[in-house]
Amino acid sequence: MNETMNETSMKGTRLKSKASCDYRLYTVLITLALLNAPFLLADAKLADRGRVVKARKERTKSSILMNSRVYGTNTVPSRQMPVDMDMEDLPIEGPKYRGQQRWNAEESNQLRNYHEFEKTRDEKTKDMTTEEFERELASQLTGCCNSWNTYSADNLCYKYGNNCASGSQASHDSGDGDCGMEGLSFIGVSFSVNTASGNPYSYMLCDQFAMENIIDRDYEYIMSLDEDGWLVGGGYKSFDYSGKMPYIDSSHTELIRIGALDAEYGGTTIDQVYAAMSSVSFSPLSIFPEYVKGGGKGNSGDDDDEVPSGDVTLVVSVVQEFEDNSNYSLYEEFLDSIFNAMDAVNGGPCMDDHDTDPHVSMSRGNKFQSSYHEQQYFYSANLEVAVWQSMYPQGVVIGSNGKANFPPENATKNRKYVGYGNLYFFFDRANITKAFPANRELYNSESYYSTLTQKDTSAFYASTTTISFNYQSGSQDNNEYYEHNPYAWNAKMAMHDMTDGWSLPPNCDQEGETFLGIPLSRKSGSKLQTTSTFQNQFDFESLVDRNFTYMKSFGTNHGWLVGEELNNGPGSIVDKDTSHIPIFYSGTTNPNMGGLSLSSLIKVLKNLNFGTLYIKPAFLFQDEDGAVKLQFEADANSALGYLYDNLCKMLGLTWNYESPSNSYGLYTNCAMHAAGDRAVYGCGPDNANSGGFCPQMTVAYRVAFQSDDHAAAFFDRGNAYVDYWRSLYPSGVAVGTNNFCKNGGCLGLFLNRYDLYQVFKPDLGGSWVEYNGATSAPTISPAPTYSEGCKDSRNSHLDTCFKKSHPQKATAVAWNSLGAVGQLSVYLVSFMAVTLSLSIFLARARKKRRRGESYVSFLVRDIRKRGGGRGGGGGGRRKKGGKTKKKRRTKNKDLEEDMLGGGRPPKSSSRSRSKSKSRSKSRSSHA
Repeated sequence: MNETMNETSMKGTRLKSKASCDYRLYTVLITLALLNAPFLLADAKLADRGRVVKARKERTKSSILMNSRVYGTNTVPSRQMPVDMDMEDLPIEGPKYRGQQRWNAEESNQLRNYHEFEKTRDEKTKDMTTEEFERELASQLTGCCNSWNTYSADNLCYKYGNNCASGSQASHDSGDGDCGMEGLSFIGVSFSVNTASGNPYSYMLCDQFAMENIIDRDYEYIMSLDEDGWLVGGGYKSFDYSGKMPYIDSSHTELIRIGALDAEYGGTTIDQVYAAMSSVSFSPLSIFPEYVKGGGKGNSGDDDDEVPSGDVTLVVSVVQEFEDNSNYSLYEEFLDSIFNAMDAVNGGPCMDDHDTDPHVSMSRGNKFQSSYHEQQYFYSANLEVAVWQSMYPQGVVIGSNGKANFPPENATKNRKYVGYGNLYFFFDRANITKAFPANRELYNSESYYSTLTQKDTSAFYASTTTISFNYQSGSQDNNEYYEHNPYAWNAKMAMHDMTDGWSLPPNCDQEGETFLGIPLSRKSGSKLQTTSTFQNQFDFESLVDRNFTYMKSFGTNHGWLVGEELNNGPGSIVDKDTSHIPIFYSGTTNPNMGGLSLSSLIKVLKNLNFGTLYIKPAFLFQDEDGAVKLQFEADANSALGYLYDNLCKMLGLTWNYESPSNSYGLYTNCAMHAAGDRAVYGCGPDNANSGGFCPQMTVAYRVAFQSDDHAAAFFDRGNAYVDYWRSLYPSGVAVGTNNFCKNGGCLGLFLNRYDLYQVFKPDLGGSWVEYNGATSAPTISPAPTYSEGCKDSRNSHLDTCFKKSHPQKATAVAWNSLGAVGQLSVYLVSFMAVTLSLSIFLARARKKRRRGESYVSFLVRDIRKRGGGRGGGGGGRRKKGGKTKKKRRTKNKDLEEDMLGGGRPPKSSSRSRSKSKSRSKSRSSHA
């Protein structure tokens, strides 16, 4: 009994000792892991101001240049106090009164003469080569924007010359007091076509009108358009030279404006629209093309000496057909039926109570090269319309003999015959969600015209050489001559309204939306799933008003650019999050039109050395074009400012006797920045406010608020978040995530605001393709461009040379060839084999190990024993002649005897074993 207790006590002591050792081991491992773990705040790089303080104590040439600063302030914001405004006309109450003196916070704060500073700076930098400037750029100080830390967002807004106390865009509501939200959803006819030059995902819903024949895709007459480009004629591909938004064709004419879809704000839900349309019966409607016109000039905010911008519209009409003994046309009966049906399903007051003027919006914000080019374009477009009129003298029922399915995300699934005479519900102009067929098939006469384009129509084009209708009143209201003067271009035009066309510089024949900037988009549950996450430092969702608490409407088809919700109430285009800060607009990628090809642009940028890019929010405001923007501090002495300087030096326009220079000799005539432009000429109280450097992020275009007080409340709420970010990142932050630009501060090359294509890491850390979430280039780089081939280090970044210098191992190739399923199978089989081996070992150890023996000791002993038994080493006994005999073992002999019915007691069984042993020994002795 005592022996058993002692044995138990000893075993418990050994267990406690082992547990104590294990605990100490785990503690040491966790401590080492914590000491070696990198400390990251929100997956970003924060500024180290110690280097800045140390550098500011130096007085070397480079440090003086990098840390020089001009202290100029805008004492009166340009929009706050116009030239013809008397001081007595300022408001005496309300938000404008409360903010009228905020611009005077530091009226005399360290003022210096800017011209003297500019002269001193030019003397220091005029003799610097590109390589010297790149070296200056590569050794940038960390952080930025430390001069205005004591300022709140609201006060800093006035220092930048902006107004954060009220909105600048008037509301254009329908006048219905019960409608709290304006919307863009509608029922109409689609003229969408699918063409070789357009978006391959565009629907083919109109065989009758060749819409691509009335647009100027080749820029023969047009100088520029807004970022959407031509809304008809097939849409745009992703890699179009113009960099327009890669939308599908959205050609249509509205018949009934449904408006908002949120019932809480007076809208009509989608289910109500479907129910009403299902109860309505209508005959196929014939459409007659009238003419193409222009208009809307002078409303874009352009200066008087600029080329006017406007819209291009195709005017159409619905043919009035009457049945026998009827006083109302079929179209009028349809309108009465649909309005009654909407009332029956309790449609909201936001729906229009009358039909719209049928027309097809073709483009917006377009600028022609001259009034002569405008005349030539409208003549060409209307000559095509004249051909259509000769083909369809009584109008034509629109449709197609192809197949389609709606909405667009289901376009390739369960496609059905389109047919003729359909009406469609448009959630937004680019999103058809349902088709409603007519109540009968086409008559023979109707079918003849609807299928006419399936035959040879060259005779109509040959016979139509004149235009018999009047279109001048639509396109030439003033009959004034104008011509674009490219030499009137200036560096401040880089601050561009994307809802308007560009004014192009000399020797540039095509616009382009391609730019370099900082990607800021995020992925969340309220946005499309294709959105990528490029930063975790800022949540811009806190800046928007999705419930229309403050705002009234959007002035464009686009909603919140930080990501629009599916099934949003206003019916805005459901875009993914496209948040970004544009830094440098490089223009078109068409070298035949004065631009720089995409491959050449990437080639130059891969050798651009820049420091980690830090950004710091300044304030939220609304600019003079009605866009809500988030301003970031424009620190000319930050890495971002020096990057802008270097981009202008390498890729800017030749302007004012300043020419760009880079080691490849690759340049563009279509950049919107001059070679002599610098960050110190940009916006902000420290800069000259005459250049193109002004880091801003657009939140939404042309936002109309319910009132000035609502606007003030909106910006107060938004700037409260900005103040929080300013306190969180007092010296700025280099944005990024664990999966994208892990160390932060990367530069992105955007094809347009929708598509981020290439990403460049700071300090020549490499680059990669980030197109639609991909990680490899969709095309292969060309062959080496230097004579030495891959031996020349300058060709090392090309695909061919990279593959030669980094060959894949055979094992890696074999592993990758298995694919995801094969690799998973290998992992599972390996895991099962390991667990099975462990189970067998544990079962054997429990049965064979000695008392008090650890598992490791048993494993070592078992290996030695088995090795000796095979003649592989010491520890085992050798038999004579080097031969070994295996001892026969009977397993569970007792069980076998029981099954045979022997029923022998254990004692006789043991005797049987001893006899067997003795016999074995005797036999071995005689051997």
